[in-house]
Amino acid sequence: MQKIYSEEFPHKSGLIHLNHAGVGPWPKRTYEAVTKFAHENLYESTKNINNWFYIESKLRKQCQKLINSEAPEDIALIKNTSEGLSIVAYGVPWKENENVVFAKQEFPSNRIIWQSLESRFGIEARSIDLYAASTPEDAIFQHVDKKTRLIAVSAVQYSDGLRMDLENICAFCKERDILLCIDAIQMLGAMPFDLKKIPADFVIADGHKWLISPEGIGLFYCNPRIRDSLVLNQYGWHMMENMNDYESLVWSTAKNARRFECGSLNNLGIHAMHQSLTLLFEIGIENIYKMISRNISYLYEIFKNKGIKVVSNMELSRRSGIITIQKYDDEITNRDLFQHLIKSNVLCAYRGNGIRFSPHFYTQFDEIDETITRLDSYSHRHS
Repeated sequence: MQKIYSEEFPHKSGLIHLNHAGVGPWPKRTYEAVTKFAHENLYESTKNINNWFYIESKLRKQCQKLINSEAPEDIALIKNTSEGLSIVAYGVPWKENENVVFAKQEFPSNRIIWQSLESRFGIEARSIDLYAASTPEDAIFQHVDKKTRLIAVSAVQYSDGLRMDLENICAFCKERDILLCIDAIQMLGAMPFDLKKIPADFVIADGHKWLISPEGIGLFYCNPRIRDSLVLNQYGWHMMENMNDYESLVWSTAKNARRFECGSLNNLGIHAMHQSLTLLFEIGIENIYKMISRNISYLYEIFKNKGIKVVSNMELSRRSGIITIQKYDDEITNRDLFQHLIKSNVLCAYRGNGIRFSPHFYTQFDEIDETITRLDSYSHRHS
């Protein structure tokens, strides 16, 4: 199946993309959809605008399926994960002296937004070390008290690929009536996510990583039970209940998740993401996870046999689509090796003083073998 779908990703000869945790490439069908949409705009203007709305509705249904929410109306289409986190952070009706708990290992978007609340609302932003307890979840739980209003966590940590036990965190929050906000950008598209098993209050991700979509389009889910309680901080015609009534001076906010979409949506991104998700569902998220897991296991065995330090937790329950290594003891040499790989047309990332690889379902073993060959070529030149 990997070889069948590799034609959807006709990279330039010699280019190996192992950075889906950074920015993923578009499939061929997504490129074609964007090209068609641009052609239509050039030659037919907005003649087919009703079809744009149809594609938008189809994307909402796909996003609903992706996280298994109750209804497509539970999905807001947003620009990026940071926007979604901001909707939550500045929408929760905070009380003075409450606190929010998050990990210092988080990507900056999932740290600075909570830290910004301290001066604005008198909220304590508790930045904790995920590795300071027997489990990452315990590290979070140990810093929760009666004043904790919200726990913010990434489903998968961006640097080393640590997969969090979201069911455990959900149960903990539910028992204590604590809000749970999940940044799912490193999970959606790579592995299954089910709101029935993980009933989080907020789930946020944009499409440019594992969802192999453009930047500037993503999804925002808010539990309908608390949707009305979020304070809105941006307003516009699109979030009105009757958004097509342009003349009335009396209005109300939409009852569904459209209340979080203040203005015109990114139709170019919507057409693109729709096609990308069509491909992912055609294969099946469960199948995609199995193929990614095979690639991670293949890389892990190679690194283990070569004596290369794997930073990522390789326990099956903790694995994701990310594997990070530290081939050398010093940071400078690891950075030099990373630069060597980039110059060798292996797209990867330097994270947490190590080199991060993140293959997708279509990545083939021979591409991984060639990556190792290029990695070894650095060692031979510097031995």
